[in-house]
Amino acid sequence: MNWKICALMSAAFAALTAIFGKLGVKDVNSNLATAIRVTVILIFAWGIAFGTGVGGQIRKIHGWTWAYLAWSG
Repeated sequence: MNWKICALMSAAFAALTAIFGKLGVKDVNSNLATAIRVTVILIFAWGIAFGTGVGGQIRKIHGWTWAYLAWSG
């Protein structure tokens, strides 16, 4: 796929994310809305990790790596 198409699609999806985010927090506490959005992202991220077969490697992550990943989050 052409990089220009990918860039346009990325911009379009970013715009949709912003629009849906604004519409979603209209009548909801912002902290609750953020928690819901993060939950959806976590579900997709874990789905991708296990769908690609790398989710099982979680047991091989060392302690300091866990710490660095947590601090970066």
